[in-house]
Amino acid sequence: MAATDHVATDMLDEILKHLEALVSFDTRNPPREILPSGGIFDYLQAQLPGFACTVTDHGDGAVSLLAVRGRPTRVFNVHLDTVPSSEAWSTDPLTLRVADGRAIGLGACDIKGAAAGLIVAAQRTTGDAAFLFTTDEEANDARCIAAFLASDHGFREAIVAEPTQCEAVLAHRGISSVLLKFRGAAGHASGANAMHSNALHHAMRWGAKALDLVEGESHRRFGGLTGLRFNIGKVEGGIKANVIAPSAEVRFGFRPLPSHDIDELHARFGTCAAAGSLERYQETFRGPPLPAGDVAAAEERRLAARDLADGLGLPIGNAVDFWTEASLFSAGGLDAIVYGPGDIAQAHTADEWVALDQLERYAASIVRMLDGTPPQ
Repeated sequence: MAATDHVATDMLDEILKHLEALVSFDTRNPPREILPSGGIFDYLQAQLPGFACTVTDHGDGAVSLLAVRGRPTRVFNVHLDTVPSSEAWSTDPLTLRVADGRAIGLGACDIKGAAAGLIVAAQRTTGDAAFLFTTDEEANDARCIAAFLASDHGFREAIVAEPTQCEAVLAHRGISSVLLKFRGAAGHASGANAMHSNALHHAMRWGAKALDLVEGESHRRFGGLTGLRFNIGKVEGGIKANVIAPSAEVRFGFRPLPSHDIDELHARFGTCAAAGSLERYQETFRGPPLPAGDVAAAEERRLAARDLADGLGLPIGNAVDFWTEASLFSAGGLDAIVYGPGDIAQAHTADEWVALDQLERYAASIVRMLDGTPPQ
């Protein structure tokens, strides 16, 4: 075995040791029962000697750990919470398995594999470094990042770990989730007023117009992304088939391009409802696109992120349709990219896995960044 092969094997063994430990900690979100002590955060601090560690409990299972060594200006961010596991898992999701070139376990791909890589990189280097670990990404809550950005943090760049197959992603869609409540008037379904008094009818007419609105955005482009993504996820209401529905709820979401104005889209979706039919229009979550800002600002930030990736010797990948918290860092004024091991196609699946070679490649690249070694 060549010396470089031995080094790589040793690194993979270290990564898998930490990944096994990280997967064993139950950080499923929901139920958001993640504590600031006595669990995964104690483990992380024990692996980072020489780092100044600050653990903050933001409430409702949102906990962050900022670990800083020296005086860095770049922060690496990774979320530790996972989605709930389903009954489709073939074995215990909190027990890491390694087989056929894969590490299999809940969060191994999304994105504890990156956290394990950061630990190994920290232990193999001595230079300036900063890691921000968080636990509210899967809740679409973002308390941890918001608190970090509101502080006097002093960082200029952020590298956010999500599964990108070890390519730097410079652009992705935003996300907005909405609750609609329609009002109607209960009555017998045989009445002529059923057509216009039924709250579910109002909801369906709204849906038809909203779908037409989305079709009309198919020509829009930004950085390799096309059109507006849209989904009606849930419709509830009514009593039974012969009763006019007095109320209805619709939950929908859309994923805009960086060039879309989210507030303008909300105004347009609101006008899809018939006059007087809409009781409530409530945005329940918003995440800006990456890069953040209006069209001109977004393009300027995209170019700055490209310069960052080029300077670090990272291969640049395509823009992606999924949302990440890198957009929050971008909106906060930092040059931000998304970069991590694994494939998004494996995230949130039963028997979630990440390729071992991706874990090695990611950790080696972080070592190089922290060492300040010029890219090859």
